[in-house]
Amino acid sequence: MDWELTEAQKLLAQSVRSFLENECPKSRVRAFEEDSKGYCPEMWKKWADLGWLGLIIPREYGGSGMTFQDLTIILEEMGRNILPSPFFCTVIEGVTAILEAGNHSQKMQLLPKIARGDAIFTLAMLENEGRYDPADIDTRATPVSKDFIVSGSKLFVEMGHVADTFICVVRTKETKRPENGISLLIIDAKTRGVEWEIIPTMGMDKLCEIRFHDVYVPRSNLLGPLHGGWPIAENILRKATIAKCAESIGGMQAALDLAVDYCKTRVQYDRPIGSFQALQHILADMWISTNTAKDFIHQVIWMESEGIPCLKEISMAKSYVNEAYKKVTERALALHGAIGTTREHDIGLYYRRAKTADIAFSGTDFHREKVAREIGLIS
Repeated sequence: MDWELTEAQKLLAQSVRSFLENECPKSRVRAFEEDSKGYCPEMWKKWADLGWLGLIIPREYGGSGMTFQDLTIILEEMGRNILPSPFFCTVIEGVTAILEAGNHSQKMQLLPKIARGDAIFTLAMLENEGRYDPADIDTRATPVSKDFIVSGSKLFVEMGHVADTFICVVRTKETKRPENGISLLIIDAKTRGVEWEIIPTMGMDKLCEIRFHDVYVPRSNLLGPLHGGWPIAENILRKATIAKCAESIGGMQAALDLAVDYCKTRVQYDRPIGSFQALQHILADMWISTNTAKDFIHQVIWMESEGIPCLKEISMAKSYVNEAYKKVTERALALHGAIGTTREHDIGLYYRRAKTADIAFSGTDFHREKVAREIGLIS
């Protein structure tokens, strides 16, 4: 078992870090939060030119043909620097769905667009209950001639206001087992009858409500088998959960670094506050939590990349990282004192993102129950 980075992967990490430090300082992060788009289209095209949008897309479809582990390296650096962009929803959710279930024609049509930076994708799945559960999918896709007519609404759709295409999880059949009536559709965001509204969130991360009013979708836009889309959705969620953990450990490291630097330079009673034992112990606990989370997540990433079943490990990791990220940023904020609560200070950016990362792809309680089920405590 070896999940240490290769020299090429270390170079990739350094390249992404340098790019983000130069192109996306925290002043721009704050500006993107206030901007109606929530991201920079010019920076998006630069990412495409560098080949990072097509990192895991096979070469035959215009990508680089690299691994999921390589992709998580980028995500960790994004979490470290904070990058408001459609990268996560396009590459993790969109590309994963197309690679998993798309036919050759769909791959040829869609994947090169993503690699070139010409298309933004996002997953439209959650509904009123806010759970990743097939029983809660109530958006209907009714077959009519050569089309489906889609009606319903989706919540918390990342970057839905700028997306070109939705990967929409819909119900196409009523069955006793709700997972047996789920399908995935590729829906053009410009189609008549599609409406969106940004939902205000603590993370200011441009999550949207998407409403479908009798939207006509060609049957050729069916992604994967009719009524058999739930296993595809589960695979997307599995990879997205790991990816969110990778992003989170990058944020944890950044918050820890900010706290250590501040405690080295902030002087009180004629000495740096980091020289006080009580604060040293707090920082030591933060360091332990951060590095434990890193080891945990890197192991899970390695298992996923090697094709080793790791459902239990993923939920264990998400449960741990959810709490650890919040704990580290809360303590970092406290160590900064009142200045840490201001809009101008960077630590607040990580504190808010830790709160939103906690509930992304299900919260701690959900994943604890999954662990309990995997070890035989729940039937």
